[in-house]
Parts: sequence; structure tokens; C-alpha cells
Amino acid sequence: MKKRIRKLAGRYKILDQILITIYRSYGTHSHLYILGRVLDNDALKIAKDPSFFKTIKNTWKQFDTFEIPDAEVELVLPGKIVATTKSDPEGYFLFDDVLDQNLAEHADEEGWVGFKLFYRGPLGKKTEVQEEPFTGSFLIPDPEAEFGVISDIDDTILHTGVTSFLKWRLLKNSLLTNAYQRIPLKGAPDLYKKLHLGVSGKNNNPMFYLSNSPWNLYEYLKLFLDYNQFPKGPILLRNFRTPFDRSLKPEKPHKQKEIANILKTYPGLNFILIGDSGEHDASIYTEIAAQYPNRILAIYLRSVKHRKQMQRVKSIIDNFETTPVLMVESSEQAVKHAREKGFIK
Repeated sequence: MKKRIRKLAGRYKILDQILITIYRSYGTHSHLYILGRVLDNDALKIAKDPSFFKTIKNTWKQFDTFEIPDAEVELVLPGKIVATTKSDPEGYFLFDDVLDQNLAEHADEEGWVGFKLFYRGPLGKKTEVQEEPFTGSFLIPDPEAEFGVISDIDDTILHTGVTSFLKWRLLKNSLLTNAYQRIPLKGAPDLYKKLHLGVSGKNNNPMFYLSNSPWNLYEYLKLFLDYNQFPKGPILLRNFRTPFDRSLKPEKPHKQKEIANILKTYPGLNFILIGDSGEHDASIYTEIAAQYPNRILAIYLRSVKHRKQMQRVKSIIDNFETTPVLMVESSEQAVKHAREKGFIK
């Protein structure tokens, strides 16, 4: 209760603990882009076999955040590169810097560069810093990558029920079901592993995961992807807007903006886009393909059982000739097409 009073007051005078949540991101050999959040919260702990009430408690904790504004965060990269920034009123911080050094020299075999973050703000006598330092990594794709993959999460690799009546299945699946108990859509992990390997088998085709879910669900979705052995990749979510948010709404949908940013970051890399027919992926993906006609190798849309949505999607893709668009009922159909096109073995 004391924390909530302090939050309502707008500023913290007393901090119980410092938690820096780092989001998997991406960059180039000379440009880093690292996003995270500074919170006065405990780290989220999701057990494999929790009770229903423990699941509810974890769901509540993901949204019951106590942001630390104006928190100074120090970044330390290999090669003794140091940078600092401050968090915004919602606790988010961003390092978006161009560097002289070649960061790719410090990447592992799949292109991940590790880094350290330190909280450099004021501490009370009883303030607990939960890690010292906090560690994360960002992706620099291999210059020899054959292509990249940008994939939606919701109803593409994880069944959410986004098209269900009044979104009740979406709420049940996303908020009331443990991450370990969520089942990926059949064959999805194997499809993504094959695309990650490509024809060369080098495991160097970069994977990017998109969702309209808020950043509050980052740890939940990261756990789901890792537990089900999807290839590691940046996870790009969005800010959670409340009915009281008076800031300007983005001009473009979140997914469209993120895909355009990825394409601009890697101008020499072509991509496969994977989504579903449930919401707006068809219109967003075809618009991107029309804007970048030589960059999108294929679009795979997983079919959902919603008659009106399917009719709308078919009206979009039936006469679209810029890029191959395949409506798939199963991952096996996407595998077959990717093999025929020479994307995978």
C-alpha cells in the first residue's frame, strides 16, 4: 500500500528494491538499440506447476508495476564502451547510439552481444539492488545470413483466441494460464528452427518476434518461447495505453512500424513474414511488401477459424502479386513451400 501511495504522489522518496528488466533487442556492428525498464518490483518468478491463485498473483504482478522515473542507468559493453541514460516517467529507458567500435567482434556464433547494466541512482539504507550487474544481450545478424524472419506471436505460434467473442479466450489464455502450460501451435517450433538454419544449416538467419501485447507480458512471452525451444530472437512488444493516456497515438500500427525499422536497419537482408488471418497481419504485411517489393521473399498467414476474417483476408491477398502469400492450415504446408522455394533443406 505504501508503494501505491508513493506512486500516486508521482515520485519515489524511498525505494524498496531495484529491478532492471532488459528486453531482447537488435543492432548493427556500429549501432546499438537497447530498451529496458527500471522498477521498484520483485523479479517475476513463474513456476512450472503453480496453483490457480499463484497464477492469478503472477498475472497481477506483471501489471502492478512501480516505475522509477529519472533513474540513471549505466551500460557497459565489451571493449570498455560505457554509456549512460535516464528512465522516462514510466520507467522505460533507451540506448540508441552510434559507436566507433565494431561490436560484431564481440558477438557469439549466433550474433548475440552480451552487456552489463548498472543502476546509478540514489539508494536508501534498505534498498536492495536485485542484481549487480544486470545482464542482457542484443542481436547483430551475421552478414552471411540468407534471410531474416519476422513473426507475429499471437495466434501465429501461440494460440490466444484473439478473434473470440468479447475476447474472452484471449483474456483466459493470456492472463489466467501459466506460461509453461501454454501449447505452441502444432509444428511451429520445428518450422522456425528450419528457417533459422536455412539451407546452409549455420543457424544464423535472424528471428524477430512481434506482438501487440504490452511490455508487461515480456517475461511471460520470453519464457514461453525459450521453454518451447523457439530460436532466440528480439521480442518487440508495445507500450500499454490506458484510457487516461493523453499522449499522441502512433501514426502507424505497432507491427508496421517495427517491421519498417528492421528493414531499414538491415538494408541488405531480405525477409519472410509470418502472421495469421485473425487481425490485421494480411493488410500490414502486404502493405510492407508493396513498399519494399524486392525485400519480402514470402508471406505465410496461418488460418484462423473465423469466417468474416477469412473473407476479408482473401479479398486482400487474392489479387496481390508483389510477393507470394500463402494461407496455411498447418506448419507442414509452410515447410513444404519454404523447401520448394529453396529457403530450407
